[in-house]
Amino acid sequence: MNEIPESARKIATVLLGLIGAVAFWTIGLPLPFLFGPLVVCLVAALARLPISSPKFLGKIMRNVLGVAIGASITPEVIDRLPQMAASLALVPVSVIVTAMIGVPFFRRVFGFDAVTAWYASMPGGLQEMVTFGEEAGGNVRALTLIHATRLLLIVLIAPAVLTQLFGAELDRPIGDPAAKLPLQEMVIMAIAAVAGWQIAERIGMFGASILGPMLLAAALSLGGVLNHRPPAEAILAAQMFIGIALGAGYVGVTIAELRKVVLAGLIFVVIVAGVATAFAETVIFFNLAPPQDGFLAFAPAGQAEMAVIAIVVGADLGYVVIHHLTRVFLVIIGAPIASRLLGVEGRDGAKATPRRGKRK
Repeated sequence: MNEIPESARKIATVLLGLIGAVAFWTIGLPLPFLFGPLVVCLVAALARLPISSPKFLGKIMRNVLGVAIGASITPEVIDRLPQMAASLALVPVSVIVTAMIGVPFFRRVFGFDAVTAWYASMPGGLQEMVTFGEEAGGNVRALTLIHATRLLLIVLIAPAVLTQLFGAELDRPIGDPAAKLPLQEMVIMAIAAVAGWQIAERIGMFGASILGPMLLAAALSLGGVLNHRPPAEAILAAQMFIGIALGAGYVGVTIAELRKVVLAGLIFVVIVAGVATAFAETVIFFNLAPPQDGFLAFAPAGQAEMAVIAIVVGADLGYVVIHHLTRVFLVIIGAPIASRLLGVEGRDGAKATPRRGKRK
């Protein structure tokens, strides 16, 4: 039997995601454009159907979210930074506590090598942590599955927590439709998305597909050029491709990986969620932020996933994003430095200092 071409797998995956979105929307389930593709693609991956996440389209959708986040960073948000100082100060503490628990957990309980344990415990985005872990000599497959499991579960659980505990609604308007937005501003958004992405990649920025557009859109927003977020249709498309990527992240998973790697990821999600809850409760208790904002700001998921949920529930996107960006900065900059200072070694005995190129 001939191997199914990769392009056909990607097309089939997008179609499955679209079917899932339409099905969930028709039934009336919450967040249909996120959960529908996620569930359908997850089932397809576990059933070993020939699917493959369209990474390029996924990056374009992250461009959209980058612009949406950047457009939410207004002069008013910058003026409120001093008010956020107390809760922002808790972000590095939460990262340190998570690492102190996570590294021994992965190392001693599940027997991962030091590099894999180190980067598996870091609460950063999947792309960044897998990239750092690979360059430092870690187990790429294990890191991918552990972080995919963390993001998958947090994205599934967070909306339920928001609705049941904080009374949030998941049917808030996510933005104006394209027909109501100024054409000139949408053109500027498109240019910011592409230009920000390409510039960020040229200078080697991790998470370039979302951080580059975000920084450029933020500059345009602060300069009064952008006054709207991307149209609702673009946000829905971004939700769909995030769902597809999370579900398709389990393609090729084996029984052995389910028993060890995914199980480790599942248990660690409970641990890291407990840590995040403690910090979120601290923020809420001292009235440093409204409950849903504090919860989303410390939720241990990526900035893209939390941005989508923040938009859907009508949270203070600026507050949530500033906290996640602080954590992303600390993890991306601090994790390699800390692992080197602590002398963490990989499977081949190499020091865990990220490096370019192939390992010898």
